[in-house]
Amino acid sequence: MLSAIASIFRTPDLRKKVLFTLGLLALYRLGAVVPTPGVDYASVQRCIELVEGNSLYGLINLFSGGALLQLSVFALGVVPYITASIIIQLLTVVIPRLEALKKEGQSGQAKMTQYTRYLTVGLAVLQTTGIVALARTPGRLFSGCPEQIVPNQSIPVILTMILVMTTGTVVVMWFGEMITERGIGNGMSLLIFASILSGFPAQFAAIFQSRGAFTFSLVILVAVITIVAVVFVEQAQRRIPVQYAKRMVGNKLYGGASTYIPLKVNMAGVIPVIFASSLLYIPQLVVSLSGSTAGWSQWVQRNFTTGTEPLYLVTYFLLIIFFAYFYVAITFNPVDVADDMKKYGGFIPGIRPGRPTAEYLNYVLTRLTFPGSLYLGIIAIIPFAGFAFLGVGQSFLFGGTSLLIMVGVGLDTVKQLQSQLQQRNYEGFLR
Repeated sequence: MLSAIASIFRTPDLRKKVLFTLGLLALYRLGAVVPTPGVDYASVQRCIELVEGNSLYGLINLFSGGALLQLSVFALGVVPYITASIIIQLLTVVIPRLEALKKEGQSGQAKMTQYTRYLTVGLAVLQTTGIVALARTPGRLFSGCPEQIVPNQSIPVILTMILVMTTGTVVVMWFGEMITERGIGNGMSLLIFASILSGFPAQFAAIFQSRGAFTFSLVILVAVITIVAVVFVEQAQRRIPVQYAKRMVGNKLYGGASTYIPLKVNMAGVIPVIFASSLLYIPQLVVSLSGSTAGWSQWVQRNFTTGTEPLYLVTYFLLIIFFAYFYVAITFNPVDVADDMKKYGGFIPGIRPGRPTAEYLNYVLTRLTFPGSLYLGIIAIIPFAGFAFLGVGQSFLFGGTSLLIMVGVGLDTVKQLQSQLQQRNYEGFLR
């Protein structure tokens, strides 16, 4: 491991990529603590201390690393870009024009990327306007906090805040694309990774100070067990063998090769967990913004506040299973895969090309998604239940969602580093 790390810094081009990536991540974290002009930073800090431990704000801070609640320059982080990417991906299924662009290769992908950028800017303007509107009124952005976060509420100041936060979102999007293009790993994923990781030291320190060394050790144990399970399942895949028939093109014989289609057990990644978490926080958000004390709001507070209530956990688990099937269905089309295989003379041994191949792939994918969805649900719930049992449920807010993201991004980045090291005749991280 140490020799591989040393090999990275001994290779000039790889060293530049790693340092470039680390430099942009450092700038991203710097922008996450620089306050937006017009914001009373001291009042914001007092409000954050007041709502500390609220699980609703834990989800809000998940992808921004605390930047959103501090109303910093990079307050929105990667959230608008992720939202825009998911929307474009969903629209590709229902809009023929986008589906055609997806099949055009690199030129079509460039156009879809441009559409995602435009949508990101639009979403950033809407979200920053909403955040600034909430911040103007005491007690709206931070429930129960009477502090005046925006002392000067003149139109020029408000417009400046919206412009600065929107520009910050565009800069973050540029950071992510530059890391992907000139650095190591997926840029947006690494920015999320850095945001989540930034909150862990303070949370672990709080648990150690409030609960003692024994509980702290048990929390570490739960986290390690979860990470081991995530690594094991994330690496698992079902390989569908594919044989390509030999064919004559001119005077040359092509084909005859054997390959496989890798179907991961967890085809959906962490997206179902994010969808389910976001959906379950809507009732809390509605109650928080409305300030209602009616029967329905009290019921929501009893069952959807801490994230450890039985009804919350059951609903969370079922939503994860639903979104796992939903996301896999829209991202993997067995008919298109079967058509592409037939076009290039490929077939699955024992399965006829065309429709029988599509039906077989759909059958395998359906059976594979079931244990994958159960795995996602269990991994997402175990930390909630485990940390609640240890009495640190409110101190360790991110749970399985953050661990899934961090392990997935870490594995992908390590694989990219290993492949580049192996291209230069180094052993890499794995022996």
